[in-house]
Amino acid sequence: MNIYKTVLALALGGGLALAGAAADAKATWTGKCAKCHGTDGRGDTKMGRKLEIKDYTDAKVQAGFTDEAATKALLEGIKDRGGATRMKAVEGLSDAEAKDLVALVRGLKK
Repeated sequence: MNIYKTVLALALGGGLALAGAAADAKATWTGKCAKCHGTDGRGDTKMGRKLEIKDYTDAKVQAGFTDEAATKALLEGIKDRGGATRMKAVEGLSDAEAKDLVALVRGLKK
C-alpha cells in the first residue's frame, strides 16, 4: 500500500510541476511576447501588423517551423536577411523555459 502512495505522490508532483511550467510560460508570453504576437497568438496588434507577424493559430504557419527553430529564435532572436533584428532574444530565458514557451505556442493552433 505504501508504494501506491509513493507513486501517487510522484504523479501528482509531476502534474504540479507541469502546471507550474505552463503558468510560467503563460506569464512570459504575456509579459514579453503578447505586445507583438497578441495574447491569442494571431499577431493582430499594432506592432504585429507593422512587423507582419504570422498567425500562430494557423496550422499551416505552425507546420512551417520546428520546435528547435522556435526555441533557437527565443534564445537567440531573429534577424532579417540584411542583419537587422526582427525579434530580440528573450532575456534570461533558460532552455527549459524556451521549450515550455514553444509548447504554449503549439497549443495556440486551431
